[in-house]
Amino acid sequence: MSNFSGQIRASSSLMRRLRHRLSDDPARLLQVRCFTTTEGHRPTIVHKRSLDILHDPWFNKGTAFSMTERDRLDLRGLLPPNVMSTEQQIGRFMEDLKRLEQQARDGPSDPYAVAKWRILNRLHDRNETMYYKVLIANIKEYAPIVYTPTVGLVCQNYGGLFRRPRGMYFSAEDRGEMMSMVYNWPSEQVDMIVVTDGSRILGLGDLGVQGIAIAIGKLDLYVAAAGINPQRVLPVMIDVGTNNEKLLKDPLYLGLQQHRLDGDDYLAVIDEFMEAVFTRWPNVIVQFEDFQSKWAFKLLQRYRDTYRMFNDDVQGTAGVAIAGLLGAVRAQGRPMIDFPKMKIVVAGAGSAGIGVLNAARKTMARMLGDTETAFDSARSQFWVVDAKGLITEERQNIDPEAQPFAWKVKEVKRQGLREGASLVEVVRQVKPDVLLGLSAVGGLFSKEVLEAMKSSTSTRPAIFAMSNPTKNAECTPEEAFSIVGENAIFASGSPFQDVDLGNGHIGHCNQGNNMYLFPGIGLGTLLSGSRIISDGMLQAAAECLAAYMTEEEVVKGVIFPSISSIRDITKQVAAAVVREAIEEDLAEGYREMDARELGRLSQEEIAEYVDNNMWSPEYPTLVYKND
Repeated sequence: MSNFSGQIRASSSLMRRLRHRLSDDPARLLQVRCFTTTEGHRPTIVHKRSLDILHDPWFNKGTAFSMTERDRLDLRGLLPPNVMSTEQQIGRFMEDLKRLEQQARDGPSDPYAVAKWRILNRLHDRNETMYYKVLIANIKEYAPIVYTPTVGLVCQNYGGLFRRPRGMYFSAEDRGEMMSMVYNWPSEQVDMIVVTDGSRILGLGDLGVQGIAIAIGKLDLYVAAAGINPQRVLPVMIDVGTNNEKLLKDPLYLGLQQHRLDGDDYLAVIDEFMEAVFTRWPNVIVQFEDFQSKWAFKLLQRYRDTYRMFNDDVQGTAGVAIAGLLGAVRAQGRPMIDFPKMKIVVAGAGSAGIGVLNAARKTMARMLGDTETAFDSARSQFWVVDAKGLITEERQNIDPEAQPFAWKVKEVKRQGLREGASLVEVVRQVKPDVLLGLSAVGGLFSKEVLEAMKSSTSTRPAIFAMSNPTKNAECTPEEAFSIVGENAIFASGSPFQDVDLGNGHIGHCNQGNNMYLFPGIGLGTLLSGSRIISDGMLQAAAECLAAYMTEEEVVKGVIFPSISSIRDITKQVAAAVVREAIEEDLAEGYREMDARELGRLSQEEIAEYVDNNMWSPEYPTLVYKND
């Protein structure tokens, strides 16, 4: 025994000397760490066997358990004897999916896309590794099922679709108990939380507790796109009631049947939740999702300098829109530095619209020298139209967040406009380079509005119909190209098919989806160890996405990449976020990579560091240990 202990001490001493010797050579250090940090390749200790393993989706491999594992985990005889590869398992599942898609409908009211969601969800309940393997391999087809637009239907019908609890629920009735409740979650480490209060799900309004499905869907994309380990993610619903009268009267509604808390009572619940999760998991990142505009900005400002958090509707949507706007500049054959000259009409002044306006204004100001004068002058490039029309300083009870973009009365009169001018009037007079829709009003870009866009001073006017889900898109690509012309640049929030314009020409339908950015923002923040998510980190993510497309693609009108490339896009965005965190001296490191070592890595080494810390859906070797 003493000899064995001596060997252990000698081995530990050797490793310490090796680390010390390599500390001055980050590249060699990174090579050593590749073995130890690559996600999904470590043996996993389990404390259960037999049917308990088969009923646990985190560890279940189904027919892929090897014979040695079957012996080790008391599974022999509990599975068919043929050991199948993961490729064979995926093949079986895909065949079943095609066969069951129609049969899985609960009658004619159950849409085809929801039937797909139900089948995928059942796989998720049985075998998490296989679920994510299927999702990653077919991300272009299945992202619209687990995320927008289908997730909107799922949220609307979640009461009837609920089978197995996933995530955590903190309610107004739990005040004073959240600090103890958070320890009910089984994972000792959580890297990523997506939280919603269900008050503004996509463009569907207040869906109360049913909004949990949006948090689940977002985290599926964190796993598939960013390689966040699925055992270290947590979807959260904060149920403070609902103002949806239909849900309040529904005897089968799963949430609190009371009107929403407001004011200090509401803030007390959110404050208690944030304190609880960051007490148990100090390094967690919290993404706020689909909070109504009334609270989105207030909560962002309340927490962003204290906690690792961001609001995807405000900041993620803004980043994707900025990337698209910079892409539109490139598509017009102009340098990105011309962005501050663009005239932009924005339809919608909610959390997403104001978030885009603030980000675009800051980007323009930075390009103009990042001075107060530049910031002030950039304001004049935007015309904001809400449900009451053009916003000017004459507006009564103007939203404080929209106030900076309200036009002075004299200035707007010189343009032939007035307070409350309609969208079509504004477009006719301004002749904008970009018409940006974040209104959640389907069909808002009417024939008249699009006809007015034909007078744009740009050779390639851009129409961004960004509202989700699909039915809330301000216009379709067919409408945009047929009315504005084939030179138009089109982007949307939900997926559409490209349009055949004839004569071999294609009208490209760019999906300006938040999933291009939020997984990379989360992953980059995690791996940098930054204590906050700064504006610079968000800007770096947006600029990385804008530069992702080649010149040849941009000239064709392709300003966003294919969803099928999402994992590669996320790697690059995360690396850009890490670099910016280092540049701003915010990085504190991750795991064994401390801040000093992280700061020594080259650009290529940072990319490799990101890649090596992304989880992949491979079955781990399971080792049983008796409690």
